[in-house]
Amino acid sequence: MLLLFIPTRLIVGPLGSAGAPSMLFGVASLILWLFIRLGTVRAVPGGTQPVRLALGIFFVTVGISYVLAMSGPMSPAEVSPADVALLSLASWGGTLLLTNDNIPNRSRLETLIWRICICGGLIALLGIVQVLTKQLWVDQLSIPGLTGTPGYGLNARGGRVRPSGTATHPIEYGTLITIILPLALYVGFNQTHRRFLVRWLPAAALAAVVPLTSSRSAYLGVAVGLVVCLIGWNRTRRLRVLAIIVAGVAALSVVTPGLLQSIINLFAGASNDPSIASRTDSYSLAAEFLLRKPLFGRGLGTFLPIYRIFDNQYLLLLVTVGVVGAVAFVALLLSGFISMVRLRASVRDDGTRDLALALAAAIATGAVCLFTFDAFAFPMTMGTLFLVLGLAGSLRRIERTGANFTRLL
Repeated sequence: MLLLFIPTRLIVGPLGSAGAPSMLFGVASLILWLFIRLGTVRAVPGGTQPVRLALGIFFVTVGISYVLAMSGPMSPAEVSPADVALLSLASWGGTLLLTNDNIPNRSRLETLIWRICICGGLIALLGIVQVLTKQLWVDQLSIPGLTGTPGYGLNARGGRVRPSGTATHPIEYGTLITIILPLALYVGFNQTHRRFLVRWLPAAALAAVVPLTSSRSAYLGVAVGLVVCLIGWNRTRRLRVLAIIVAGVAALSVVTPGLLQSIINLFAGASNDPSIASRTDSYSLAAEFLLRKPLFGRGLGTFLPIYRIFDNQYLLLLVTVGVVGAVAFVALLLSGFISMVRLRASVRDDGTRDLALALAAAIATGAVCLFTFDAFAFPMTMGTLFLVLGLAGSLRRIERTGANFTRLL
């Protein structure tokens, strides 16, 4: 709830950019996880935890990069952003670790996924309201103890309002919507103990707001997520979903004439888009910085927006944490994705197979969207992605523990 419901602009004033409630909660989660681990004699059941191991390796590479950056000459303006970047990573890592190791059983995991989908559905409805009313609404929200940061307003593209929900930017909003969508589809198909309309409302709201985002990131993300799901679903479900998509596109053409064409134009006219040109022009500059410090980069958070906005998180990671750090981060994403693919192939229970597929789709969606913007600057996106990685690790641990218990019997 802290991650998705409290607008990103609201922070604890004295702490500055490190004062987002979700960040503070994430750091507290890391501290709590450390206390739990120190107080536990036995290892976490379920054998080796690949997601946790990959996160540890990424932490080490970022730490080395930070030490090297602080040991050399550095602009004073880069010191504070580097510290905040380290705290942000600690916060996201705390969320992942606590989720990975401390969800006790499948029932609690299902409950958490349901709550995430409810939160996603509600911010999707907020986005729809923002488009219909052409008002941000959350800019009028005030919470005692929190102060608002400036420069927070409603965006537009091609004369159409772009919703941002509680996020900083429509790109961030569209990305997290598409990350949650595969989980919402899983809930709709599998949590049949809930009423039909109740369990399908989150997925319906999330799917409805995606076309309204006017964001290439969102469109690319939803395409990737759906492709992964369609590959894994059975033929009957695949055909039903494809039929619903066709009907939805037809309805969209009738209800909002011109929106479908504007979506097509976003990709058809990409070669003439300044934002695309800015991304492609950044490659040579990134290569120049990478050649200076190829292994561990110049330090996470030290490449400031005033220097250049790459709009590609992987490119930015190559510059800031070098080849070693960038590879470690990709390995973290792959550890979650591959774990879910392998788990799905090894279990017979349809519900578990569907959940593993949904988590793999969510991770793939987030991973692809990171090519389109500097995601580490948007805590809501990264917090959600790390949470999903933690869910993947948790499902693997729970299922492996259950399998080991069955063999013992």
